[in-house]
Amino acid sequence: MTQSIVDLSIYLENDVISDPPAMKPEITYFNHRDTPAQVASFFPGLKPEDLPDGEGWAVEQVKLSTHNGTHLDAPYHFHSTMDKGERAITIDEVPLDWCFKPGVKLDFRRFDNGYVVTAEDVAKELARIDYQLKPLDIVVVNTSAGAAYGRDDYVDTGCGMGYEATMYLLDQGVRLTGTDAWSWDAPFSHTAKKYAATRDASLIWEGHKAGRHIGYCHLEKLHNLEALPPSGFTIACFPMKIRGASAGWTRAVAILDQGKT
Repeated sequence: MTQSIVDLSIYLENDVISDPPAMKPEITYFNHRDTPAQVASFFPGLKPEDLPDGEGWAVEQVKLSTHNGTHLDAPYHFHSTMDKGERAITIDEVPLDWCFKPGVKLDFRRFDNGYVVTAEDVAKELARIDYQLKPLDIVVVNTSAGAAYGRDDYVDTGCGMGYEATMYLLDQGVRLTGTDAWSWDAPFSHTAKKYAATRDASLIWEGHKAGRHIGYCHLEKLHNLEALPPSGFTIACFPMKIRGASAGWTRAVAILDQGKT
């Protein structure tokens, strides 16, 4: 059977705003002309100019948060506990079986920036695409943030998944979700206005905090979700194995049978 692969990941890069300024990645590039002396330091007596064409190696120095780029959040990121009091698992403890499963795409691009998706919204979208959730399906949410990637307002764009919408998925056995927005929840700039008006702290990170009741993971800063059908594909999103960490980078992809793109 012929298959195609859709890349669902953004770049790690310096010049595109994919995080707030204080959280952005920093990549320093060293080209072949920068490093001959570095190579020569491993081989006593070797002069940099003795190397072929006087060139060393290309290498990069990267300063990152585990939440830069397309990444998978572990339950430990959301809260110290999950499953109503159990210790929250870290990224190196996430079952790999969760990370390679059939995918389902919910199209919420029509919702305004800052809108908090409800359980009813999820149910209506599943009815529209005629799909019944199965345990361990990977559910990804296509928001207006996908088209905003590369713009200065990316972090403030897109809808977010609320507590009840998240619990609707988790109650049906979903354990891994994803979004093309900066956060699974609504952008902080919008939530901050609601908090200022109500002083209701339960509005802050409400989708994430659903993990206190049922442990789950989610992908953030996905890309190319517009290229996916509503279902009929598999998602692979194995995270980097970082001991005790709250998240790990992933090259998330969707695998489609030919003809379903």
